Amino acid sequence: MSDWSLRLAKPDDAKYLPEIEQAAGALFADDPDLANLDFSDGWSEEEFAGLIRKGHSLIAEIRGEIVGFLVTQPYKRELHIWEMDVHPSAQKQGIGAGLLRACMIDARNCGFSALTLTTFSDLAWNGPFYRALGFTEISDPAAHPRLTAELKEEAESGLPEERRCAMIHFLE
Repeated sequence: MSDWSLRLAKPDDAKYLPEIEQAAGALFADDPDLANLDFSDGWSEEEFAGLIRKGHSLIAEIRGEIVGFLVTQPYKRELHIWEMDVHPSAQKQGIGAGLLRACMIDARNCGFSALTLTTFSDLAWNGPFYRALGFTEISDPAAHPRLTAELKEEAESGLPEERRCAMIHFLE
């Protein structure tokens, strides 16, 4: 039995999420290609609250303390994962996979046809992690203009374009 639990996010939870995002983002500093990027400049409390109000966002807790989250936004029949983070002190317990699997169940039950996201293709806790849970890299950018635009925006903000990818998980 695990010490953690999942639940739907509430707008009031947003005040805890920037700190978790920043703590998780610190892990990117170990990558020499990413050392110059400012991962402390993430989502604001207001932005998180706005996403939470759209529904389908999840919180992970250990003994009532928020330690992880997944925030999403619907786009027609797809549910886009904007951010998923687990505080470093709570990692390696299956929380990220639990958040993602719960999101898959919720999205399927709500009639979405797919989950989408953008991520680093090569970092173990990014691309390979999502691939292990059924996501595939989008090979035809023209077929997914929304995700192509997101990747372009990320590159313009300084993320290394050659290391980023868009991924999709079709819900059966």
